[in-house]
Amino acid sequence: MLKKITLGLLSITLLSSCVTRRLYNELNGQYETALNENELLRNNFDNVSADLNSLKNEREKTQQQLAELEEERNRLNADIAEKTGNLDKLQNSYTNLEKYSEAALKIEADRLAKIKSELEERSKRVAELEGKIAAQEQQMSTLRNTLSKALNNFEGKGLTIEHKNGKVYVSMENKLLFNSGSWSISPEGKKAVVELGKVLGENPDISVLIEGHTDNDKVLGNLGGGVENNWDLSTKRATTIVGVLSENPSINKQNLTAAGRSEYAPLMSNSTAEGKAKNRRIEVILAPKLDEISKMLNDL
Repeated sequence: MLKKITLGLLSITLLSSCVTRRLYNELNGQYETALNENELLRNNFDNVSADLNSLKNEREKTQQQLAELEEERNRLNADIAEKTGNLDKLQNSYTNLEKYSEAALKIEADRLAKIKSELEERSKRVAELEGKIAAQEQQMSTLRNTLSKALNNFEGKGLTIEHKNGKVYVSMENKLLFNSGSWSISPEGKKAVVELGKVLGENPDISVLIEGHTDNDKVLGNLGGGVENNWDLSTKRATTIVGVLSENPSINKQNLTAAGRSEYAPLMSNSTAEGKAKNRRIEVILAPKLDEISKMLNDL
């Protein structure tokens, strides 16, 4: 376009002498128009250049944002991968823990079930033991009442019957049984022991301990058969009672035991005549056999 304008100007200059004013003005108008168009094009070019620079800047920003977004995406993917790995580990740990917990709970449940069964069995044996002890206590109470009726004629004559500590104690003072220093039983005393034997014959599961007791007076002189001391005298008297009871064929001799206690288990002080009289005695201690109860206790 500029080239055309330049050629036109040259032509005008060469031909100015021969062209008319009208033509000059026409060409000059075209030149002005061309200048205006050139200026317009230049402005358009500048605007386009500015728009291009603006687009470049926007593209750079967009590319930077895209890079940041890609970096953020990569970071998120890495974070997701880490979290997924941790989740897998937790799930594995939970699965293992669940398996272990189930096994542990089963073991504990089995242990508690065993303990419960053992406690129930032990409670059953304790109930049986309590029933056996109660039955024996009732048996001894009944035995005491039976003896009281059988020996009623001798009570008040130095014979007493007492039920305590699960046993029955039949105490007979020497005034009923023996003369002083003697172990030969008197007729009245033998009657009492015979009546006692009748009751014992009806109770074959009762253990019978016959204890001889003396006061603290020393044995003096020559007693018949030769008694050396109170130990000897108390033992001989206990043996005499065993001999009378043994005459009853209903009594199991294995249930009888004789023991001499001498002066060492007094009921009262030996400082008075009354006390000495109480201490000179035979005690027949009746007790239920405890073999079965002992076995039950050992089994608990």
